[in-house]
Amino acid sequence: MLSPVELEIELFCRGMRIDASCDVDEDGRPVLRTRAGLGSGLELVLAAPRKPIWVNVPVVEPFAAVSPFRLAREEGSYRVLDDRAGDVYPVRLPEEPAWYSRATSSGIPMSRVGVLQGNYLGVYVSNSCLYWASSPSQACKFCTTGKNVGVVEEKRKSVEDVVEVAQAAREESGAIFTHLNTGYHFEDVDRLEPIHGLRQCEPFVRALRERVGGFIGVQAHPVPKRKFGEYDALIEAGADHFSFCYEFEDPDHFARLCPGKAATLGQSGFFEAMEYTAKKLGRGRVAGEIIAGLEPIEATMRGIERIVEAGAFPTVCIFRPTLGSELADEPPPNPDDMKRVFAHLYETCRRAGLPVGILPIEVSLVVQPEEAADLVPRGFRMYEWKLAAMRRLARPYVAWKRSPRGIA
Repeated sequence: MLSPVELEIELFCRGMRIDASCDVDEDGRPVLRTRAGLGSGLELVLAAPRKPIWVNVPVVEPFAAVSPFRLAREEGSYRVLDDRAGDVYPVRLPEEPAWYSRATSSGIPMSRVGVLQGNYLGVYVSNSCLYWASSPSQACKFCTTGKNVGVVEEKRKSVEDVVEVAQAAREESGAIFTHLNTGYHFEDVDRLEPIHGLRQCEPFVRALRERVGGFIGVQAHPVPKRKFGEYDALIEAGADHFSFCYEFEDPDHFARLCPGKAATLGQSGFFEAMEYTAKKLGRGRVAGEIIAGLEPIEATMRGIERIVEAGAFPTVCIFRPTLGSELADEPPPNPDDMKRVFAHLYETCRRAGLPVGILPIEVSLVVQPEEAADLVPRGFRMYEWKLAAMRRLARPYVAWKRSPRGIA
């Protein structure tokens, strides 16, 4: 039998077939191809001793059709079957939120504004990343944002629409984290005036803080050093968290797979922004995002250490050859390699004493650092005891953050 985190990694790498006994359209959340394509799977919740594990399982990509894992339903309960050894794992399908089928006051279907991935709300707030608009395209090779924004989700979201969706997600789905993201934007193509993607997020952040509450994260292309004051403005508006997708540690992979990022900023620009915002917000409130499974795993491990040295915590995404991307035909990574990566992730966070897993925010697109504890030999668990104590102490703070707060 696989441990819960091992099963999570195996499902990310191998995907899953859906048995004829299932009725996932009725019982689960729809497969929505938004958020660069990484959210293109079926949401599942795995049983685990510490806490349930949310995972967005690939089911539509070709590699999933030959997976040894199969989702089946028996007497109304779902389970994942491993056809190699006959192992059975009980799982839960989170149901589709009722607000997905409702419209905002402007008539936009709410599921075209924001979607739940785990128990947090993800919203792409602007028009498509401008790397897709260049000729030849400078878009990241693994990304599908340019094919999703304006097709399966609204091209531009108004502040009011986002607020209404966030309020529904808070009140009906218990979401306490709204994650805003945007691509490369040095010019608003509709208004034809210079504006950074980061600055586009500010009115959304301010409205969410004043009218919705909860934790608010921003993921945007880093701005040049001379514009770092924009991070200060977002913090003043109410942002709690920043994340930076620098993707690859190996310079050759970064240049080849992220041509736009390599040409306009380079890896160093991501770390300068990481270091600046980590000093402003504190440890555990800034993330560096990296993709595992395309570059050598030794490079990914170095990237994990480099992110921690910058004062941030590592968010490691397992590469998914999503439909419509330039890497759609690439094979998914080897699960055993990914287990090594996530064991290293946990050990690096432990050595640095990073406060991971403190807030009750479940992210289904990645293996969260605290979930990887079972990948390392059991020993003296002072780090885990410390994290458990911090989670208890954080409960009043989480309760306070749930309420809308005016901006001074």
